[in-house]
Formats: sequence, structure tokens, C-alpha cells
Amino acid sequence: MTTELRRLRNYINGEFRDAADGRTIEVVNPATGEVYATSPLSGQADVDAAMEAAAAAFPAWRDTTPAERQKVLLKIADAFEERAEDLIAAESENTGKPLELTRTEEIPPMVDQIRFFAGAARMLEGRSAGEYMEGLTSIVRREPVGVCAQVAPWNYPMMMAVWKFAPALAAGNTVVLKPSDTTPASTTLMAEIIGAIVPKGVFNVICGDRDSGRAMVEHPIPAMASITGSVRAGMQVAESAAKDVKRVHLELGGKAPVVVFEDVDIAKAVEGIAVAGYFNAGQDCTAATRVLVHESIHDEFVTALAKAAADTKTGAADDEDVLYGPLNNANQLKQVSGFIERLPAHAKVEAGGHQVGDKGYFYAPTVVSGLKQDDEIIQNEVFGPVITVQSFTDEAQALEYANGVEFALASSVWTKDHGRAMRMSKALDFGCVWINTHIPLVAEMPHGGFKKSGYGKDLSAYGFDDYTRIKHVMTSLDG
Repeated sequence: MTTELRRLRNYINGEFRDAADGRTIEVVNPATGEVYATSPLSGQADVDAAMEAAAAAFPAWRDTTPAERQKVLLKIADAFEERAEDLIAAESENTGKPLELTRTEEIPPMVDQIRFFAGAARMLEGRSAGEYMEGLTSIVRREPVGVCAQVAPWNYPMMMAVWKFAPALAAGNTVVLKPSDTTPASTTLMAEIIGAIVPKGVFNVICGDRDSGRAMVEHPIPAMASITGSVRAGMQVAESAAKDVKRVHLELGGKAPVVVFEDVDIAKAVEGIAVAGYFNAGQDCTAATRVLVHESIHDEFVTALAKAAADTKTGAADDEDVLYGPLNNANQLKQVSGFIERLPAHAKVEAGGHQVGDKGYFYAPTVVSGLKQDDEIIQNEVFGPVITVQSFTDEAQALEYANGVEFALASSVWTKDHGRAMRMSKALDFGCVWINTHIPLVAEMPHGGFKKSGYGKDLSAYGFDDYTRIKHVMTSLDG
């Protein structure tokens, strides 16, 4: 007896549709490794239809008042709360994430972030008008950029979708959003919820693969392309967008240094770092996975961290004792396993280092010590539940190691010395520096990196500004 697969569909101009040519992709539950649904493999005709719908809806949506857009976003937030259990179930099938952690750690911030941008919709202000030349008054208009092509990743399909559509809609833009090919379920459910609230064409969802995303970015209609994904994908988007000078917003990879000085409470630091490193199976650009420890406490710290790893549990979504679920897909499992298999002889696996179970893509909480700065696993993003540990001798060497990678998204400093914390936060070349904590995010503060971690900000008023453009209007006082 075969189980009928669920059929997911695109959402274009207020209706669900199959791909125009009928092509589909199989969608796998990473906790089981089994196919549970199909989604459209969208082609050029589907992208054209979505972009044309968004373009047609833009003038009317642009001309709504901020108060009207605020009401719409508040309705969306309320609807997400009301449909929370449905969203949680869809996200767990997408990713294998623990149900309870998704309920407590993702739904509340998602709803809060939508409500934040609902408020931001009413803060579209420019600098004060004035006469900067005799007889002429200047004013500044802040306007939406137009249609936004947005591509969300597979590590946080729901939350990253919120980070994209909420500021875009709040500013008066219309959206064509593409989820990852491995995680379309929660995004298509979002389309059902949002579609019942916004006018037709304002919010559209296209499912598909890299070629589908490339067609979106290369399409002549969007004024802006926004992607959260790998550095390679971001570079391709930037190159494609350059051909017609699209605005680009990139949130890419990370390799967060976690700098631990000798004056910390080791047990407390290990507890916080282990959670921040293993949460979501380490599939987070900001994950605390590259630890730098002062040489005087290195051995004690590694022993404590290895024990914390051994005490950390991965497993089924309905097990409330697990911290994280599986890696998202077979390719990701292969990537994480490959880093461990290729470790140099001087490295030591202190905990984990292996797949868990014979079903799905689960990987054990892992600690690797004895590493050097130029090792592959130090320089490249693993994106899995693997924490590396290096030792340093002094503050200068800690900074050299911390900044000595191509990524620059997030970092943290662990010390009781306030002056040292301030010096480090100034010198660390990362978009975020946490002190004595790692990974908390709030809607009011910006999130985004430097170097190969991309440019543009998510969350906060800075993220909202990225979805607007500035126009100078000058008028003669004699006219």
C-alpha cells in the first residue's frame, strides 16, 4: 500500500497553481529520509506570472497609507498566532525540528517581528524640510522600491520568510518569495494565511530549485533581490543583479568566533556556548561553533564542553528532551561528515563525530580540538552540530584568530573584564558582537554582516530602510 503524497503548489495572484509545465520536485522529511510531498518546479512562465502579478498589484499597495499597511500586518501576526500549530507541524515536516522548541523559540519571535514592522510602517519619515537655497524648499520622500524578489533558506524557512516579507510589505513593496526546494511546506501554508488578508498579487510564492531562483533574480521586473543563503549563491545573485543594476540584499554565511578568556565561570560559559552551538543542529549562520579559549583554561574547558556535547540529545520532533533534530538534507549530512572525515592528524575528536541512527539525517553533537588557524574546518562554514576549539595566548592573538576568516556576521566575547569586552567589541570585525551570551536576537536591533557574510540588514529600522528609496523634491517658493 502506498501513501499518497501531499501536493504543494505555487501561490500567484491570489490563487494556488501547479507549475505551468507540470514539473514537480519531491520533498523529503529529513527526520525519516522519506518523501512526503511534491512541490512545483517552477519555470520561466511561472516566474513571469508571479512577477507580473506583483507588478500589477504594486501601485495600489504603494499608495495605501502606513496605517492601512500596519493593520494588514497586525492581522497577519494575529493569524499566525491562531494557526500556530499548523505552522509548527509544517515546519517540523520541512526540517525535522523539535515541535516544542519550534513552538517556544520560533513562533513568538516571528509574530513579534511582524508586529514590529507593522509599527515601522508608520515611521516612514525623512529629514525635515528646509530652504537650503534662497527661494527654494527641499523635502525628502521615502518610497518603496517596487517588486521584491526574495529567496529564503532551508535552516529557518518560516522565520527567514518573515524577515523578508514583513519589512517589504510594511514599506509598501510587493513580494515574490521563493522557499528552498527542500522546505516549501511552511511557506506555502504562509501563503494561504497571508493571501486571505492582503490584496491579490501583493504576496506571491514560487517553489522550485536554483534555476527558479535565478529566473527570479534575472527577471526585469523586480527592483530588488534579497537572499539568505550560501556565499556562492549570494555571489551569483549579485552578479545577475548587476546586469540591470538591481538593488541587492545579501545575508550569507558565517563563522562566528566565540572568544573565551581565563576569568570566566567555565561551567556557565560552556552551558551557554553548547546551546548556541548545537541549537538547530548548528544550522545557523551565527551559531557558536568556532571557540577560541585562553590557553590557561583550555584543557578544562574542552573537557567540560565534551561532557556537555555528550549530554546533548538529538532525535525525533515529538521528543521534548531533544535540543535539535536532523540536518536538513542528505547533501548537508554528507558535507558535515566530510569535514570530520578530512580532519588533519593534529585534530582530535573529543565528542561525537558520527551520524546518529540509520534513518534520517541526524548527526551527533561534536567537539573537535587541537586545530590550527588555517585548517579547513576553521576557515569554512560547517553548518552542522560541530564545535571547534582553538587556544590563544593573549588578547592580540585572540583577535588575530577571530578576525582571520572570510566571514564577518556574528561573534561573542566571554569575560568579566568590562574594559577588555569593550576593546574586543570594537576590534572584532563582525556585524554583531555578543558579550557573555551568544545568539539572542530582537526585532529592534539589526542583524547582518560584513566581508563575505554579505551586506544589508535584517530586522530593526535599518532593515526596514533597506526596502525603501530616497527621493529629493525641491519646489520654488515663487511658484
